[in-house]
Amino acid sequence: MKTKDLHIQKLIQEGEHQMLDFKFEISDSRRIARSLAAFANTDGGRLLVGVKDNGAIAGVRSDEEIHMIEAAAEMYCQPRVEYTTKEWEINGKTVLEVIIPKDKHHKHKAPDNQGNYKIFVRVKDENLVADSVLIKVWKADKFARPAKIAFTEAETLLLHYLAENKEITLLEFQKMAHINKRRAEAILADFILVGTISIIQTSQNTVFRLVEDPEKE
Repeated sequence: MKTKDLHIQKLIQEGEHQMLDFKFEISDSRRIARSLAAFANTDGGRLLVGVKDNGAIAGVRSDEEIHMIEAAAEMYCQPRVEYTTKEWEINGKTVLEVIIPKDKHHKHKAPDNQGNYKIFVRVKDENLVADSVLIKVWKADKFARPAKIAFTEAETLLLHYLAENKEITLLEFQKMAHINKRRAEAILADFILVGTISIIQTSQNTVFRLVEDPEKE
């Protein structure tokens, strides 16, 4: 087996995860734009085009797929997502490796299923619309806005609740503290910025938990 084969085979053996996605074919530039944006917004990653979900190598079907990736990055990502490509020949089939670095300066939007442009993130092997609290954290970090924690009744209730329970959702916090969504988002974002609370987003929901103290483990 050639060295180039080993590179691709090693990636395939990892399976799809936070920084790796398999694409049997590229048939929709808008959909692939979500993958490009999600990788750029999170930790960077790779697309292997011509590889089925089960890891079987099918090969890239036509040069049109390369053009569709270009369209996804240029036309359907706001701002444009930077990427590089490599072509690998394995058993007479071409696998296209698309490498997307993490963008440390911008957050990229791509169209959702309804055509509305949203910020996507990569969570495990899924591309998800970024949670509103996470977006507030990003904005505060970008503009170097210091966290402002006043420890009013709402903040105190939140910390006491999380000390006794594993997690809380944004809506649960709103109802418990009798505050509106905007204020609840701001409080959670500030606690995340100072490292007291962490955010865990999945395709089902988003929850917030106290950050564990490693000295207590």
